[in-house]
Amino acid sequence: MLESVLKHLEVLVSFDTRNPPRAINTGGIFDYIRAQLSDFKVEVVDHGAGAVSLFAVRGNPKRVFNVHLDTVPSSPAWTADPLKLRVTGDRAIGLGACDIKGAAAALIAAAQVTQGDAAFLFSSDEEANDPRCIAAFLARDHGFSEAIIAEPTQGQAVLAHRGISAVRMAFKGQAGHASAENALSLSAVHNAMRWGVDALDFVKSQNHLRFGGLTGLRFNIGRVEGGIKANMIAPSAEIRFGFRPLPSQDMQALHAQFRNFANDDALAEYEETFRGPSLPSGDVARAEERRLAARDLADELNLPVGNAVDFWTEASLFSGAGLTALVYGPGDIAQAHTADEWVSLQQLYAYAESIMRVLGKTN
Repeated sequence: MLESVLKHLEVLVSFDTRNPPRAINTGGIFDYIRAQLSDFKVEVVDHGAGAVSLFAVRGNPKRVFNVHLDTVPSSPAWTADPLKLRVTGDRAIGLGACDIKGAAAALIAAAQVTQGDAAFLFSSDEEANDPRCIAAFLARDHGFSEAIIAEPTQGQAVLAHRGISAVRMAFKGQAGHASAENALSLSAVHNAMRWGVDALDFVKSQNHLRFGGLTGLRFNIGRVEGGIKANMIAPSAEIRFGFRPLPSQDMQALHAQFRNFANDDALAEYEETFRGPSLPSGDVARAEERRLAARDLADELNLPVGNAVDFWTEASLFSGAGLTALVYGPGDIAQAHTADEWVSLQQLYAYAESIMRVLGKTN
């Protein structure tokens, strides 16, 4: 089985699916996958801007497996061609091998040696933070009640993860000489800094919160810019920040809280630039109930259950649409997006064997 997985992984890695530049089309890697799934009904759709999905169905499954084929760009720190798979004694090295073409290769290999009902959704826009493929799939009359999303989880089923939101805030001030008595209140930069102090204090006050092994609210001010020079009152400033709530926290309530920390006279704009829900997603009051449903699914499939994670996945989109969803794949998130990215051969083999067992009816 491992030999077959590595054969497919070598080909998948060789296709350039770096995102950006969002130059992925319906040929190439999708032609290859279609050819490997000869006993599946296959549908390929171009959703625009490099977002392409391949939906493959065999029989009448109730469960869909999803894996994204796009990768992050490769950095100059790679020690060899990132699009050429290298296999050492215990690992497979290549761009996307860990995140998450290794899982795609294993799904294909398992499908080729089984005959059971199966459904795969391959997508190519996960790294763009623009989930057109998943949105289009969930908008159709798909008929699935369960979803298993492949991301690097070290071969363990992950039942919960944080949501994510990114925000741009613009502050306004009144330009003038810095010696003015009211410079402290007129400066857009000063008001932005006051907002930051209040926001950081609030985040610290959330440290006691718990959900599924996760603790507190994750928060980061990633960029602050504004003003002109030291002896001028800043007429404008901008802050870019993000936060990652627990599944038990209300995203809208958190936005209202962060917005209210700003002085109304000084706040020019508050714009959410990206949002990804938590897993489980949906009604906050039922988060634990849905997490337990995902645990029942993992137990039914005999998948080892791991801890909740801090990184975001598209499993939350399936969960938000009412499916019981969990995250399960080979590889360690610590290797994702790194130079000389790699996935353990042992985890590749174990993942492929588990998928083969789940699909059943071996050829």
